[in-house]
Amino acid sequence: MAHIRSLSRCALMSALLASSMGALAQGAGPPSARDGSAAPQVASALSLSDRNFVQNAAQGGKAEVELGRMAQERAAHSQVKAFGERMLVDHGKANAKLLQLVSSKGVPLPAQPSHSHAMDAARLGKLSGIEFDMAYMKHMIDDDKKDVAAFEKAAQSAQDAEVKAFAMRTLPTLRAHLLQAQTAYNTLRKQPAPNVLPPAWR
Repeated sequence: MAHIRSLSRCALMSALLASSMGALAQGAGPPSARDGSAAPQVASALSLSDRNFVQNAAQGGKAEVELGRMAQERAAHSQVKAFGERMLVDHGKANAKLLQLVSSKGVPLPAQPSHSHAMDAARLGKLSGIEFDMAYMKHMIDDDKKDVAAFEKAAQSAQDAEVKAFAMRTLPTLRAHLLQAQTAYNTLRKQPAPNVLPPAWR
């Protein structure tokens, strides 16, 4: 009989110990499990359209910087050199702002320009002097028109508020780039031998 009572006490102690361990395990859970408060949320990824916009903008910005540096080295006309310098400065700043914007949104930015941008750079890299000037400025007009259209769309319809604000802040600079490129190109066309533009760039 004493042996049975001893076994009962052991069983009771085991049950109490198991109950205590269970309570401790529940207390060790996240704050939301203990007191009902919401756990911190990780920043969600951008929508597909916003993600495509920032990634394309990053690639385009890197290409503008690369071509601007090339213009510094190969251009003959002072307006083209000045435009290239502006591309270095303006797109360098925009690229830095864009990187800061997406750093908390889980969206990696491309490290290099796109394949098409690389092809453009390769073709321009074979030119120099007035040939480079004409081809570069014609390319920049076409490219800036596409940039302005893309940023206008993002400024109106981007779902992320910060992405939309970035597009709106950058738009005036891009429009100024387009106007400057058109002015420089028109100046070049009035220079002697205006038909040196290679067929692929006309």
